[in-house]
Amino acid sequence: MALEANIKTQLQTYLGMLREPIELVASLDNTAAAQEMRELLEEITSMSDKITLTNGDDARKPSFAVKRAAIHKNAAQSVGVRFAGIPMGHEFTSLVLALLHTGDHPMKLEAEKIAQIAAIEGTFHFETYISLSCHNCPDVVQAMNMMAVINPNITHVMIDGALYQDEVKAREIMSVPTMYLNGEVFGAGRMELDEILLKIDTGAAAREAKKIDAAAPYDVLVVGGGPAGASAAIYAARKGIRTGIVAERFGGQVMDTLGIENFISVKETEGPKLVAAFEEHVKSYDVDIMNLQRAVSLSEPGKDGNKNTDLIELKLESGGTLKSKVVILATGARWRELGVPGEKEYRGKGVAYCPHCDGPLFKGKPVAVVGGGNSGVEAAIDLAGFVAHVTLLQFDTVLKADAVLQKKLRSLANVTIITSAQTTEVTGDGTKMNGLTYTDRVTGESKHLVLDAVFVQIGLLPNSDWLKGTVNLSKFGEVEVNHHNATSLPGVFAAGDVTTTPYKQIIIAMGEGAKAALGAFDYLIRQ
Repeated sequence: MALEANIKTQLQTYLGMLREPIELVASLDNTAAAQEMRELLEEITSMSDKITLTNGDDARKPSFAVKRAAIHKNAAQSVGVRFAGIPMGHEFTSLVLALLHTGDHPMKLEAEKIAQIAAIEGTFHFETYISLSCHNCPDVVQAMNMMAVINPNITHVMIDGALYQDEVKAREIMSVPTMYLNGEVFGAGRMELDEILLKIDTGAAAREAKKIDAAAPYDVLVVGGGPAGASAAIYAARKGIRTGIVAERFGGQVMDTLGIENFISVKETEGPKLVAAFEEHVKSYDVDIMNLQRAVSLSEPGKDGNKNTDLIELKLESGGTLKSKVVILATGARWRELGVPGEKEYRGKGVAYCPHCDGPLFKGKPVAVVGGGNSGVEAAIDLAGFVAHVTLLQFDTVLKADAVLQKKLRSLANVTIITSAQTTEVTGDGTKMNGLTYTDRVTGESKHLVLDAVFVQIGLLPNSDWLKGTVNLSKFGEVEVNHHNATSLPGVFAAGDVTTTPYKQIIIAMGEGAKAALGAFDYLIRQ
């Protein structure tokens, strides 16, 4: 497999950063994929005198390990990482980082985090099933690989589900990334390094809660790390006031967005790249970032157990409590669910919400998309390129997507469009889904489709359940705000998709975040 000239040039530059020798250990068979892997590894080896290629005999063929060479100063401490698949597409960066980190190029991790990983005791063998088109998978793969390089008790193998379909079938994997630890399911979906550590490092959650409790009160505390939250934190910090941002997942819904073509001044980008830019910008200011923390309640001064007379309290699921003069709510939204029998039971077992991530697992199989807006139609077009057949179900009598998208969809031979269809049940055999039942809203007739997967694309729900009874919410559960982004509770502002502000767009959320921060600052100086 020959690398494109521009990629080869970039890779050669990166390999020049290797400090210590590394070894690529290839376990190959006679398949075409193995031949492609050998060509790739030989090309990489030719680019650096610090890389050698040897033969191995791992049970998974084709695969290759990236490990420290015998003459490496820390060779005895590392078992390296393994790729059971050709790490191209979104995973090419995972390969580059694995080469650099194994070769002693410094990781972009705090010394405290590296020490925490190195101190973990026990045996941890991780396996991560991915698809090369999944934009969430590299985050998991890269986190696991770093852990494996740092701690000899940890090993990791990335497995391309499209290449190892027998394993995918045997383990009934229907969403990626899916992680196994020592042969048992560890998790599914995007996970950050800190989230992984919380699950394997006993006591980490308690230590973090204690640290949060000890934090001094903030002038402005932003709840949520999406576009609105990041923007609010930056605008607040620029005022020179003590600012913190606490988020369940930095980046929010944008992390699940692949193609972004309407972010003004940036012609085309991807969600994870944009989130990385958000985070880098926030970190350039003096902002305390508390990630992987879920807010559970908000109490105004002197009420609901809050003994402070001038500070709002934010309680977290971890047990920690934060205090601030002003709070900006920017908790965003989540995928709207169908709310029908079988949906929760078969989530991750055929019921999916990210066609880019999970679609490749259903190559050559019949699937459905529920939703006739832009997201649904785009998903159907994408899936039609590799599945056997796509059935698009729309509740309304017509599709709501842009005309250009509808025209493209209708040109595809393996797509069926059904309007006036109300999904009533996801069926399955107890292990995985096998179909979908819907009612024809014109005739009232109930019909059933035999399917291997259904992709739900019916919009978003605001993440405001925890705020009920605290601030005024609309009938749709959105936080009501005025033109200064103030809520019904003094000192509490809100911005982004969680609010009543119309048109849920990244660029609008960012503007609203800035407006909320300016409104909050104006409130502070008048107190």
